[in-house]
Amino acid sequence: MSTFNRASEDGIGRGERAFLVLPDRSDGALRSVEARLDEAEGLAGAIGIDVVGRRAFRIRQPRPATLFGKGQVEEIGKLAEDSGAKLLIVDASLSPVQQKSLEEQAKTKVIDRTGLILEIFGERAATAEGRLQVELAHLDYQAGRLVRSWTHLERQRGGFGFLGGPGETQIEADRRLIRDRMAKIRRELEQVRRTRGLHRDRRQRAPWPIIALVGYTNAGKSTLFNRMTRADVLAEDLLFATLDPTMRQVKIPGFDKAILSDTVGFVSNLPTELVAAFRATLEEVSSANLILHVRDIAHPDSDAQKADVEAVLGSLGMDEEGAPPRLEVWNKIDLLGDDDRAAMLNEAERREDVVAISAAEGSGIDGLQQEIALRLRGDALVHHLRVGTGDGGRLAWLHSRGEVLDSRVEGDFIAVDVRLSPENWTRYQSL
Repeated sequence: MSTFNRASEDGIGRGERAFLVLPDRSDGALRSVEARLDEAEGLAGAIGIDVVGRRAFRIRQPRPATLFGKGQVEEIGKLAEDSGAKLLIVDASLSPVQQKSLEEQAKTKVIDRTGLILEIFGERAATAEGRLQVELAHLDYQAGRLVRSWTHLERQRGGFGFLGGPGETQIEADRRLIRDRMAKIRRELEQVRRTRGLHRDRRQRAPWPIIALVGYTNAGKSTLFNRMTRADVLAEDLLFATLDPTMRQVKIPGFDKAILSDTVGFVSNLPTELVAAFRATLEEVSSANLILHVRDIAHPDSDAQKADVEAVLGSLGMDEEGAPPRLEVWNKIDLLGDDDRAAMLNEAERREDVVAISAAEGSGIDGLQQEIALRLRGDALVHHLRVGTGDGGRLAWLHSRGEVLDSRVEGDFIAVDVRLSPENWTRYQSL
């Protein structure tokens, strides 16, 4: 195991006390201050940190050294001390200088939003590829961080050591080792990227369409994935429950089979290090035939979450010509009150780019599958064919690769009306 990927056996104790501060610099932001604090607390809770207090501070002019003003820093230090917090969580991206200065002046360990998300990813990544991607992101982030002096968090935990104990910072501070390790990981991930490309090419040569699930973290993608594929992928009310992409076969009307892909959830202010590191994984989305954008429509910040997801997709070129078509899936309608649910269902019915469902209860899934089939058919055309009554193989092929609309016996032949994609029509002609 890499020196940058060590975890002691006992791990940091669940319930580590932390104080959360939010620098409020947003005028006209889509999210309220309270909602942003709630999300940051949820991120902390995802790795067992106990937020014992939280506070937003209005920032008019960010300070280069500390981000917050001098009086605010003093107040933050006192709030952390009074609450017994051993950790200060700042819900913003801090520069190395800001992080070090805050630690010295507030007299407590400091972790910023990027570090917090990287900690979650470090704990959740299950595959070798996922671990490599997260480690690369961590090293990219850590390369600019200076040696830390705070050693009062005496036990380490899973992840990559932002909350680690004494001694590990000496290794992390060795920039030459960091650069060498990053270069090695990039070579390994490049091999992963090439392998994924070969797999995508192989899938694209097959007649099976690929559907990719994307969405904000905890929007219900994995629950929908399990519902449609009868799989048992981890699906919890937990931020970033899924990190490693999962693919399963799924039945779609008119198709022999299709491939459904569950991907990592997005989050506001997703660290650029993670977007870069997970690019190989996210490229799976760009090769899909259809993207399902799963939204938690019952969440008060659903519109803001949608904007965040679209921003990440845009950074991956998903807004360019030739990108896969998208369908919005308004999930968790079961959590809405009767009036709100009725209004949401009516709006979804009026729109051509939306399907409303409850993945947890299973309502709306049949309609979603029909809508997926409609979009996957795309430029498919109906062909009127005559097949010999003894040619069972050809008939079975038409049923498995196309959508048979009607069939009838006409003497020694069976007349078949079947909808086929251009690719399958070409394949049929070469049978």
